[in-house]
Amino acid sequence: MKKVLPFLLLLVAVILGLAFPSEEVITIKDNVIDTGDTAWLLISTALVLLMTPGLAFFYGGMVRKKNVISTMLQSFVCMGLITILWVVFGFSLAFGDDIGGVIGNPATFFMMKGMVGNATWSMMPTVPLVLFAMFQLKFAVITPALITGAFAERIRFNSYLIFLCLFMIIIYTPLAHATWHPDGFLFKLGVLDFAGGTVVHMSAGWAALASALFLKGRTSQEHAPARISYVILGTGLLWFGWFGFNAGSAGGANALAATALATTTTASAAAAMAWVFFDMFRGKKPSALGACIGAVVGLVAITPGAGFVSVPHSLVIGVVAAVVSNLVVIWRGRTHIDDTLDVFPCHGVGGMVGMLLTGVFASQAVNAANTTGNGLYYGETHLFFLHVVTLIGVSIFAFGGSYILLLITNAISPLRVSPEDEAVGLDASQHDEEL
Repeated sequence: MKKVLPFLLLLVAVILGLAFPSEEVITIKDNVIDTGDTAWLLISTALVLLMTPGLAFFYGGMVRKKNVISTMLQSFVCMGLITILWVVFGFSLAFGDDIGGVIGNPATFFMMKGMVGNATWSMMPTVPLVLFAMFQLKFAVITPALITGAFAERIRFNSYLIFLCLFMIIIYTPLAHATWHPDGFLFKLGVLDFAGGTVVHMSAGWAALASALFLKGRTSQEHAPARISYVILGTGLLWFGWFGFNAGSAGGANALAATALATTTTASAAAAMAWVFFDMFRGKKPSALGACIGAVVGLVAITPGAGFVSVPHSLVIGVVAAVVSNLVVIWRGRTHIDDTLDVFPCHGVGGMVGMLLTGVFASQAVNAANTTGNGLYYGETHLFFLHVVTLIGVSIFAFGGSYILLLITNAISPLRVSPEDEAVGLDASQHDEEL
């Protein structure tokens, strides 16, 4: 039955597609689709999708040779499975009619109902609603893919697929709704998350820590990265795609998008150099791996504030995030926590640092849509303390919720591969393939 059920569920999606073709044309009075904004969001959507293959190379190059394919596939498969869930009901859970400020009505856009023609989203009124949905899909795709680095080299693929679905439904969509839906309770409180520092990176980081603790350590933790060149390639693709991630979140081809692109560039560059120079300060040789990890940490940290802080402050954010994450990586290495590719220190901690520093450096002069107030740097305290409280709450929800989902998944299908399969490598034991 376990072998048949996944295909049967896919057939259910096919039947729903035949039953609910969603062909109606929606016309909204006085609505104007801007071609320039639409063109930019089309490009941004493609850029964000490219980040997931980039992540596959980034992670795949860091694991041992016998686990490269399995690690890369864990990212790639998100593009397939999450897309199906998103089209059927996932987008509705995140952006459907509000239910209690924490989740959307799954029936609102069920099977993409009412999303053709001139329909738009209130927060991006100049682009088609269906394009906004596809743009947001790419965020939902990469978030669980980020988690995979924490349990690389020891998770059963079939069990991973179950956890993937549960995480998207139970953890990701409520956070997206609460943070980005105009009726979401975090949005109403005034929490600023321009492109996913809280929704994407903090949730993935805490889920990664929960996964590392739940699955415990690998039988052998001797680690020799398979291909540093893959890591460099993956970093380049991630950096390139991140311009769609952050600048695309401006919602159009405008000055705010240009600011977000600039802050993204500066923070990543500063973090890459800070990681290398901090390693040298500690007596280590500068490494390609360190530069790549630093660049990604900078991208993570600037994500929540990309459209709320100035370019000079993005440089500060990049440097601070790189040093803090580097120190947490050092700490993690002295513990028994086997977060294989340091997802929590880099994505989780990077996202938290970015969220806190958004509360420090956010300026209403940069983005007038910030009605919460200026950051701590400008002498105002409300935004900063709001972000501190939100950080604590989201951390508890993401970590605790993910750990419970791991327990549920493990009860349905054991998460951990056998010691024999782990010794052979997941490429061969899970997929009958070799690099």
